[in-house]
Amino acid sequence: MSDSPQPVPRRAFVKLLSAVLGAVGLGVLAGPAVAFFWPLKLEEIPSEPVEVGPADLIPVNDSRTLRYGRYPALVIQLPEGVRAYSAVCTHFACLVKFNPESGQIECPCHAGFFNALDGTVISGPPPKALTVLPTFVQENTLFLGSQA
Repeated sequence: MSDSPQPVPRRAFVKLLSAVLGAVGLGVLAGPAVAFFWPLKLEEIPSEPVEVGPADLIPVNDSRTLRYGRYPALVIQLPEGVRAYSAVCTHFACLVKFNPESGQIECPCHAGFFNALDGTVISGPPPKALTVLPTFVQENTLFLGSQA
């Protein structure tokens, strides 16, 4: 009796390799299809307020962009107070940025300009104002969204 391992026949090895590669390929194709039909929960607008951070986190004439549901939000600290808007331009969905030198919200894609105080269109191709998002402070923490 011999205790040495028997070599695997070439045909059996090729069949095993084909089965493994076929299973991996099927998983690569099936994974995105399954994810399409069962996506992660991603609300358009969050049902709960989103914590931005300490109320004094953003210096005057500065801004922060953060995730707010499906789309980002732009939170601006102005001398008049905190303002928050959807960070998606109403023209072609580019992300807008706050320019502290001009005091305006600018869309870099097609030169759209918005008023930082109320989100209205100053100039450019955007057809309507930015969506205003409510903010509130609770226990020295700034929140984005409706207060419960």
